[in-house]
Amino acid sequence: MRRKLAAGNWKMNGTAADLAELNVLATLMPADAPEVIICPPAPLLYRASTAAQATPISIGAQDCHMQASGAFTGDISAAMIADTGAAYVIVGHSERREAHAERDRDIRKKAKAAWASNLTAIICIGETLEDHEANNTLDIIAGQLAGSLPSAVTAENTIIAYEPVWAIGTGKVPTLDQIAEVHDFIRSKLAIRYGADIADMIPLLYGGSVKPENAALIFEAENVDGALVGGASLKATDFAPIISALAQS
Repeated sequence: MRRKLAAGNWKMNGTAADLAELNVLATLMPADAPEVIICPPAPLLYRASTAAQATPISIGAQDCHMQASGAFTGDISAAMIADTGAAYVIVGHSERREAHAERDRDIRKKAKAAWASNLTAIICIGETLEDHEANNTLDIIAGQLAGSLPSAVTAENTIIAYEPVWAIGTGKVPTLDQIAEVHDFIRSKLAIRYGADIADMIPLLYGGSVKPENAALIFEAENVDGALVGGASLKATDFAPIISALAQS
């Protein structure tokens, strides 16, 4: 069976004091909880990894550079992330694609850099509101899958998160049918490229205004294996019900 995952992206939020939420979250998680990943800002990675050692929570970063080292002021390499104790890294988030002009080929290189440091890459894809309204969603998703995913994808080194850009932080959520259509499409594309055995085991997460109120409905879709959660992951009391809904799905 594919593993279920609930990943929390704290984005540019949180200080050391907020890491107390990890212990609170651990106490609120059900006994049969899926794998839980928290991705705090880079300055908190080491302390988060240390704080999470006594919990079932894993730690991930929000981005990495495609190079192992060099004159890249302000950037962080995959090796540096792994050195903090983190095990995952998000690459290709729409906020990085838009604000930092990251291209599919950049994301592909970042995923390969993550693998080289034994990190699992959480590769994000998703269409804009303009693309969505023009009924270009599947074409955009196909292009991003083709351009952002390296050829050596496996269920162990890669997680894919579908995040419609128009739903991130807006409160707007696609219908269950729309989410299911895209996730089914992603699975079919993965099967064509990597074979059914690999494709069937790669976790597909949904992200975009996931909240305790809508999580159970979203997890009804057959090819939704979890969620990449933004704002609702900042507080344990908000994230825990999402984790419980995933456990029960």
